[in-house]
Amino acid sequence: MSQSHIKVLYITGWCRNGSTILGNVLNEVKGFFHTGELSFLWKNAYGHGSNTFCGCGEALTRCGVWSKVLEEEAPAGSTPEAHAREVVRRQTRAVRTRHTWSILREGTRSEDVREYAATLSRTYRTIAKATGSHTLVDSGKLPSEAALLPHVEGITPYFLYLVRDPRAATHSWTKTKQYVVPMSALRSTSYWVGFNLASEAVIQRYPERSFFLRYEDFIAEPASVVGALLEHVGARDAVNPVQGRTVHLGKNHTVTGNPDRFRSGPTLLRPEDEAWRKELPARARNITQALSWPLMARYGYFQPRRTQAREPVPSNTAASGGKEELRGTGTDR
Repeated sequence: MSQSHIKVLYITGWCRNGSTILGNVLNEVKGFFHTGELSFLWKNAYGHGSNTFCGCGEALTRCGVWSKVLEEEAPAGSTPEAHAREVVRRQTRAVRTRHTWSILREGTRSEDVREYAATLSRTYRTIAKATGSHTLVDSGKLPSEAALLPHVEGITPYFLYLVRDPRAATHSWTKTKQYVVPMSALRSTSYWVGFNLASEAVIQRYPERSFFLRYEDFIAEPASVVGALLEHVGARDAVNPVQGRTVHLGKNHTVTGNPDRFRSGPTLLRPEDEAWRKELPARARNITQALSWPLMARYGYFQPRRTQAREPVPSNTAASGGKEELRGTGTDR
């Protein structure tokens, strides 16, 4: 496939929503490549992030894929290190979650946004060339970046809005995993609400290219959901890597994400882990529900769970008031 037809499936939503495992499953489809959370490539590659390793186990600057991408993507006359510092500055100034609405309104009017779009264009094209891929899965989960993709030259964007029960997310944030540090119920749920409102704004702007998915529905019927996602990006004839509940995961080259990304081999996609129902303290549960109940109701989390792979966000959904992403907390958010 020519580089003018590179497809990018961008996963947006809040952290701890299953994007890493879903991205790695899609990574097993021929012609697909899961980048992980690509926006952290420049920050992590040169020692300023919380996790400097690729999913293959090598440092990003020594990985056969990312070392090549970092070298070739840097503009002429700039070293990869200097370019990385400038990319991170642009991200901070203009591509945080609170900027989602301005990007949707104004596109690339801002110089920082315009230059970052050019960086993404070069990066996606370089990744596709280096890996021989026609479809890239970016699990960045930044609504602002998702909003920018229609302005990125040389790609065709698709959006996967992935949401998880905020009580399960709060419970997950109480756990320490390698380079991922815990977060309070108040903080994690505030981000859950902000990121989801911003994600809704994006998919409402581009409904024909958007796919709404609850993590709970994915894990209930993983093979059928993956099949629906392949159809969504125009790859209905691709071989579905999920057989029943099992997928064989090979080596991946993800930029950050859940530490489970380092695992490979036959992997069982277990039914939903409902440990949060027993382990989440009442106070944390109450805080989570108090902050998120309007969206929880809209997404069906106050009703008996349904198995439904694709469900559009209601057209009368109001989207406003996003929160900015975390930086430098060990969560890469």
